Amino acid sequence: MYIAKRLIVPISLVLLVVGLAALLAVVAMTVWLGDRANEHFDEVVRLRDVRVAAVELRSAVQSAEASQRGLLLTGNQIYLSPYGAAKTSANRQLDSLKRNLGDDPQFAAVLKRLDVLTADKFAEMDQTIALKNDRKDDQALAITNTNRGKALMDELNLFVSGIVRTMDNRLTSGVVQQRVNATNLRYASIAASVLIVLVVGAVTVTLLRYTRELTQARDEVAALNVSLEDRVKHRTEALARANEEMQRFTHLVSHDIRAPLISIVGFSEELAEGAKDLAQYLEQPSVGVADLDLQHARKITNEEMPEAIGYIRTSASKMETLLNAVLLLSRDGRRDPTPETVDLERTIVSSASAIQHQISAAGGKIDTQFQVKSIVTDRLSLEQVIGNLFDNAVKYRAKERPLQLKVSSTTLPGDRIAIEVADNGRGIAPQDVGRIFELFRRVGKLDQTGEGVGLAYAKTVLKNLGGDITATSELDRGTTFRIVLPRKLVFPSVPDSVSA
Repeated sequence: MYIAKRLIVPISLVLLVVGLAALLAVVAMTVWLGDRANEHFDEVVRLRDVRVAAVELRSAVQSAEASQRGLLLTGNQIYLSPYGAAKTSANRQLDSLKRNLGDDPQFAAVLKRLDVLTADKFAEMDQTIALKNDRKDDQALAITNTNRGKALMDELNLFVSGIVRTMDNRLTSGVVQQRVNATNLRYASIAASVLIVLVVGAVTVTLLRYTRELTQARDEVAALNVSLEDRVKHRTEALARANEEMQRFTHLVSHDIRAPLISIVGFSEELAEGAKDLAQYLEQPSVGVADLDLQHARKITNEEMPEAIGYIRTSASKMETLLNAVLLLSRDGRRDPTPETVDLERTIVSSASAIQHQISAAGGKIDTQFQVKSIVTDRLSLEQVIGNLFDNAVKYRAKERPLQLKVSSTTLPGDRIAIEVADNGRGIAPQDVGRIFELFRRVGKLDQTGEGVGLAYAKTVLKNLGGDITATSELDRGTTFRIVLPRKLVFPSVPDSVSA
């Protein structure tokens, strides 16, 4: 199937737009997923910082508590060396938690409680350390024995563990989401890649097909250019043959019409001479007219003038016949054919029935064999040609044997058909076969009436149908006429199918 030139650009543009849209979709999705990945990364960092801050807060408080207990048990100030750093670290980690979780309503109460717990815990430890330093060991021990510091530490551990567990859950969820995003990105990239490959493949196939068609068209043009000279030569030769045929036709017509015209002119002059002699006789006085003049006048009126008039009429009739034949050829050569489906067997039988009595009188018969049952052509023209061939077969039959006619149809290459009409008549001499289709040309023994128009008329009619007629003959054995026609004469009203 050929791709219309006007469709190449739209198809290519559509495919390119689809490919570009797929590429842009992949880029947009990649950017979006990248942004999501960055957001998840920032969230993971924030969650990690929160988790670290919570763990560090607990560790700092525990470190401070260990330092306090060391002092209370031993009284050695060396145990207080990490206490200040642990307290500072605990406050710093608490600030970090507030900074990272301050906008999260889930942790508002938690942060508030952690702030109180941390402050109370360090206040309790600061008080016991101060009492220890003031050597008030009993009071410091009494505060410790209340277990309030342990309760604060346990509650702080509980809140820190909750924060750590929540952060771990969020980190796990974030990892899962990241994997989903990566999977979606992978699938989207694969789908877009497949789509782009299909688009590129379609564009490539379309361009290759169009290029191949252009190459074929170029090759066809090149072939046409190569054969152009031959075609011009053949057409020139055909035109020369047509011109030669026209000249021969003109020569034949002018020659055959000139003969009766000369007769008319000659006998008209003879009539004029007779009329002149008759006028002289009538101008003489009646008395004294010689018997010789009277006999001459009678001969003119009774013999010469009727004879001349008869020849003039005969020549005029001959000229009328010739002119009618020329007009018939000219009219039928210009007549537009009316194509229709023609049943060959029915047409042959119909044409044969018109001369069946003559065939029967000659003891003859007609045999038919049709390979092609029907064709599309002009019925009237074909019937006239077949009828003319049947008439000639009867007219020029061999008297010494029964007439036999054979009609057959066969297929030919190029969607053409051949109809052959063969007889066993008197035949035609080899030197005359090529001239039987010339206008006014009669060959062989001229013992039948005719003007030599029938076969010329048949050839003209068949050419008007896109066909031709030829003949092969053998003297005293018979003649075969071969009609070649297109199987389907193209015309707007022609049926779509022809059965064979």
